[in-house]
Amino acid sequence: MAHKAEVQILNPPSDVISSVKFSPKTNQFLLVSSWDTTVRLYDVVNNTLRHKFFHTSPVLDCAFLDSVKTVSGGLDNTVKLYDLNTHIEHNLGTHDAAVKCVEYASMVNGILTGSWDRTVKLWDGREKECVGTYEQSAGKVYSLSCIEERLVVATSDRKVLIWDLRHMSNYIERRESSLKYQTRTVRCFPNKEGYVMSSIEGRVALEYFNPSPEWQKKKFAFKCHRAKQNDIEHIYPVNAISFHNVYHTFATGGSDGFVNIWDGFNKKRLCQFHMYDSSISSLCFSDDGSALAIACSYMDEAETPPEPYPEPTLYVRYVSEQETRPK
Repeated sequence: MAHKAEVQILNPPSDVISSVKFSPKTNQFLLVSSWDTTVRLYDVVNNTLRHKFFHTSPVLDCAFLDSVKTVSGGLDNTVKLYDLNTHIEHNLGTHDAAVKCVEYASMVNGILTGSWDRTVKLWDGREKECVGTYEQSAGKVYSLSCIEERLVVATSDRKVLIWDLRHMSNYIERRESSLKYQTRTVRCFPNKEGYVMSSIEGRVALEYFNPSPEWQKKKFAFKCHRAKQNDIEHIYPVNAISFHNVYHTFATGGSDGFVNIWDGFNKKRLCQFHMYDSSISSLCFSDDGSALAIACSYMDEAETPPEPYPEPTLYVRYVSEQETRPK
């Protein structure tokens, strides 16, 4: 059956969409968290809302543990497990402040949560208990990403901490962000060589883990999600990054309402999609790279809100090889 190139998902959340995540190994199911206090599961193929469950406050992130279990966290400081088959929810535990990010770490079969309380916690999903709390060098956790044993944590004081999940007694390295302004998001390369991070100032940096001078020479940053109008440059936050697992290219989404696809290793932009309804708040490629989920949410960037006030919207774009493969 031929897909439309892009599908708008029905029944989106009623407030800012904080996170979109495809189910492992399929592009059929999409998990979506929102400031409207819900976590939703969509069947993208049939364009239906399959499940909806609630936190007591806005939800800032969500993730799949496997195809039927999810984890989510937000402004209620609570880490919540939910089983999509049995509809049983379980409060795994809490942080002392909002839970900003959640991720499943398959290598240690654990759940990582990062919080504004300046810690990352590791949870055992089976035993349903916290197995470690790790101070993040006095910074609130704004974003985290893991690939196998590597964990990268970006904090509010523009620091980046690199950890090894097998030896969490201390971080391996603490770096200053190479971006001058507040970090929005960080994502590890699928090949484990480094990470990409973005800031509120229309800029993205590629960094490498290997400390040797020849590897460190490869790192670079570039401007994006900017627009010139009447000789004035408008600079927008880059809110979202998602890697294509097959080609190792990546998508960025900005408050300019655009999604770009980049070939970071060859320093090229591969394509830009059409302008979306409002700021891009979250992006996620499916495991096989065939689909890209795109969340649009107005995030109070303007001094006066636009009229009419933009409603959150959700799209799934079936990307072509031409859009995502390095040239």
